[in-house]
Amino acid sequence: MAPIRTVGQWAMVAAGLLSCFSFHSYQATRTRETASGETKDDQGHSSVERVKRGWVWNQFFVVEEYTGTEPLYVGKIHTDSDEGEGNIKYTISGEGAGTIFIIDELTGDIHATERLDREVQAFYTLRAQARDRLSNDPLEPESEFVIKVQDINDSEPKFLEGPYIGSVAELSPIGTSVMTVTASDADDPTYGTSAKIIYSVLDGEKFFTVDRDTGIIMTAVADLDRETQDRYELVVKATDMAGQMGGLSGSTTVTIVITDVNDNPPRFPQKMYQFSVSEGAAVGTPVGRVIATDADMGDNTDMSYLIKEGGDLFKVTSDVVTQEAIVSIKKPLDFETKRTHNVVVEAVNKHVDPRFVDLGTFRDQTIVRVSVSDIDEPPLFQPAEGTVMEVKEDAEVGAVVGLVTARDPDAKNKPVRFSIDRSTDTEVIFHIDPDSGAITLGKILDRETAGWHNITVRAVEADNQTMASYSDVSIRILDVNDNPPELATPYEASICEDAKAGQLVHNISGVDKDEPQAGHHFTFRLAQDSSSSRHFTLVDVKDTTAAIQTERSGFNRHEQNVYFLPILVIDSGLPSLSSTGTLTINICDCDPEGEIQSCNATAYVMSAALSPGALIALLVCMLILIVLVLLILTLKRHRKGQRMTEEEEDMRDNVIKYNDEGGGEQDTQAYDMSALRNLYDFPEAKSCDSGSDIRSLPQWMQVNRVGGGSVEGTAAAAAAAVVAADFSLFKGYIRKKVEQADADLSVPPYDSFQTYAFEGTSSPALSLSSIHTLSTTSEQDFSYLSDWGPRFRQLAGYYAAPNTEEEGS
Repeated sequence: MAPIRTVGQWAMVAAGLLSCFSFHSYQATRTRETASGETKDDQGHSSVERVKRGWVWNQFFVVEEYTGTEPLYVGKIHTDSDEGEGNIKYTISGEGAGTIFIIDELTGDIHATERLDREVQAFYTLRAQARDRLSNDPLEPESEFVIKVQDINDSEPKFLEGPYIGSVAELSPIGTSVMTVTASDADDPTYGTSAKIIYSVLDGEKFFTVDRDTGIIMTAVADLDRETQDRYELVVKATDMAGQMGGLSGSTTVTIVITDVNDNPPRFPQKMYQFSVSEGAAVGTPVGRVIATDADMGDNTDMSYLIKEGGDLFKVTSDVVTQEAIVSIKKPLDFETKRTHNVVVEAVNKHVDPRFVDLGTFRDQTIVRVSVSDIDEPPLFQPAEGTVMEVKEDAEVGAVVGLVTARDPDAKNKPVRFSIDRSTDTEVIFHIDPDSGAITLGKILDRETAGWHNITVRAVEADNQTMASYSDVSIRILDVNDNPPELATPYEASICEDAKAGQLVHNISGVDKDEPQAGHHFTFRLAQDSSSSRHFTLVDVKDTTAAIQTERSGFNRHEQNVYFLPILVIDSGLPSLSSTGTLTINICDCDPEGEIQSCNATAYVMSAALSPGALIALLVCMLILIVLVLLILTLKRHRKGQRMTEEEEDMRDNVIKYNDEGGGEQDTQAYDMSALRNLYDFPEAKSCDSGSDIRSLPQWMQVNRVGGGSVEGTAAAAAAAVVAADFSLFKGYIRKKVEQADADLSVPPYDSFQTYAFEGTSSPALSLSSIHTLSTTSEQDFSYLSDWGPRFRQLAGYYAAPNTEEEGS
């Protein structure tokens, strides 16, 4: 197959003119197929290539945005099998085939029927096929080709990320980078300069510039001031074709915010502020507020306030919320001393930027003038913090202790009157002269009882008692030597019989209630008139102690076992005072090691029989025996009291009341029969002399009393009981118990009073009790019980009338 020549034709619109370019022809390389499926060129080199076909072509090109009225010729396909006889039909398929691109079936010419846009689709992929016109059989394998849309400059640059917002610090140097803007062009960047973009500033070029190639925005001046203008609006333009004539352009708006730096010092709006405050205002009272302003913002406005002058009476603090300076009183003010105060307040920036130190000092000052207004003030004591006075404890009543002074601080200087707050001097030990303020004694003092007295003196204006002030007066009682010294404690010592001469017996010390300024110094001596003094000596240590030693060796405790040694103690006061104390010295028996065994003659005699440990054990045993005897007696007494209480217990406590029907006498679990039967075992009945009382008891009770007799005797007694039913015994018993209870004042009253009585004859309530309380004297006829069935047969037997025939037999 011969090679096929393809022709491409295109046009491009530029500056309103249509220019035609030369035709381009492409010719395929001739190949031949090998048997193995590989291909070899004319030199015999083997290479892997696709299967040879009869016709090939390269890309077709078509210009975009064609505005002609006729279809635009794209190119021509042809096969060497076509000899021009018209028996071959050319077809295409793929993207845009039949709609955008059409082909002449006879000639193979391809035309574009629509206006193409490279920015929408840059190329189209189609397939070509040559067929036999009659049989429609393919003459060649189907082959693929591409129609590429040729670009023209029809898209302007666009800022896709706009609008832009950037920031830069004020006073930044020239050339400081602010931000970067980027525009994009939809044209083909590989073809010509249609997508070559340059940048420029349309509006705002006085303050900012932009790099024409990179789009970096930079400062053009060094004096950008946020306080003057805090933002700028720029218009940046992007132009394609490298800015050449005919290039397209687009623009965007860039907002640049100027950020703050600390380049402004604080400033007080006024150079002087005036405030007024009363001289009676308490310490810490606010006088007024001032504020310094700062043209900066944020942390750059943080400032602190301090007082440069007048800080002895006033202080300044900052309000963290409002940034105001609060001037308040530091010490009490006095109108009479100074009526006007000038306080210099200074405001200082907390965060100073060292780059702008050369701009000036970042601080400012103002004067706060404070006028003090006069008020009626209470008297002032001199000194104001209180007074300390001293007086000897032997001072006489009426003696002057000291003088307090106070004055009226007001200009009128009114007279002052003094008094003592008696809540601080309840014993009225001191008095004060109301006019002069002289404090005098009202009672005799005693330093040993109270060494200090703290009183409060009140001073008021003579004509205005509400204007009062108070001062503390501390009075120290000075000591005089009015108490003799004495031994620190009643000393007692023990020595062995075989003590050596010069042996230490005991160390003694003295005490004195007085407190001399030079300290205590005591002199100790042995009383010479005592017989014990010749056996011992005293060594004075010359401070507050002394040592007692033996004068001789060997003592006999059987001759004298105790020595009472009188010791004289003398103080160093003027005049000196003294007292005599006694040291008790026991003579004791000691073992060879010098350990004391016994210090009295009686113990010495008994020591041969019992040791001290044995004596202690004996005493403990005796104490245990005494405790046991007392416990036994207490238990016996307690048990006897319980028995007496049980014997005297009221019979009513043993009555058991029940309201439900039982199961007969065979139901032994329902109640205790013996408790009910014992109710009738009255001691009065046993001691009763009348036989009629015994016969008046129920039948079963009499049988028990006569127990052990013959059957005939029992029947006779029952018959007699039926004839003579007398319940006077019950009535008498109950009456007697009631009288005993009323007469006994030691018995507490019962919570309830129970009445025991017989129902009497013709009672409408029938008794169903199974208790064996057969009464032969009852007026009722219980014969109907036999008609109630077998369950009441035993009860009917208890209440059946006695059989006279059986009795006769």
